[in-house]
Amino acid sequence: MTREQFPVDADGLEALYPFLYAGSSDVDAVLDHVRKSTVDKVHEIVALRAEVLAADRERLFACAQDVARAFAGGGRLLAFGNGGSSTDAQDLASLFLSPAGDARPLPAFGLTNDIAVVTALSNDIGFDVVFARQIGAFGRPGDIAVGLSTSGNSANLVRAFDEAARRGMVTVGIAGYDGGKMAELDSIDHLFVVPSPSVHRIQEAQTTLYHALWELTLGALDELGVDQP
Repeated sequence: MTREQFPVDADGLEALYPFLYAGSSDVDAVLDHVRKSTVDKVHEIVALRAEVLAADRERLFACAQDVARAFAGGGRLLAFGNGGSSTDAQDLASLFLSPAGDARPLPAFGLTNDIAVVTALSNDIGFDVVFARQIGAFGRPGDIAVGLSTSGNSANLVRAFDEAARRGMVTVGIAGYDGGKMAELDSIDHLFVVPSPSVHRIQEAQTTLYHALWELTLGALDELGVDQP
């Protein structure tokens, strides 16, 4: 298995999987490397999830309490992010709105779901306002704004959090690396940072984090005595 068997530009892949581009034709050796790489990545994400849990256990519980009180008061959740984080934001919104089994549904929306709105705002005004403008239109005091970013530096998330805070919303940020610009904001009530240099591991841990937030929120609603709809 050689570089010639991968005709596409593989510079990025080579950094992640150097054993595929080593010039060797020993398939068994390559498969051994693949297995080791897979096991190593599993160990990385398990360790990272444990690190996030140890650092954020109490703050995650406190966040769930605030989110539950917001839902109990008639609040709605607005989720947003860019790229892969946009997909995660949509998944988060779907998790709250349409959970599996008998779990209670809660009002939640992804701000990238309406492509006509996203492209209109991006084309007519600028991409930096694509979330802030929607929060300005839909956000109410007592609603919840959840923004996801791997870098923490997305300008449109920064503006969205500032707008959400001005409107009296509960704000939740989920970032990676060192938190980036999101870690400098006063407009985020609850910030969770996944401390990893790998985008892949960050997103895997962030997915675990917001699933835990969802479960804790449901438990907090039960403790508040909020009936199922």
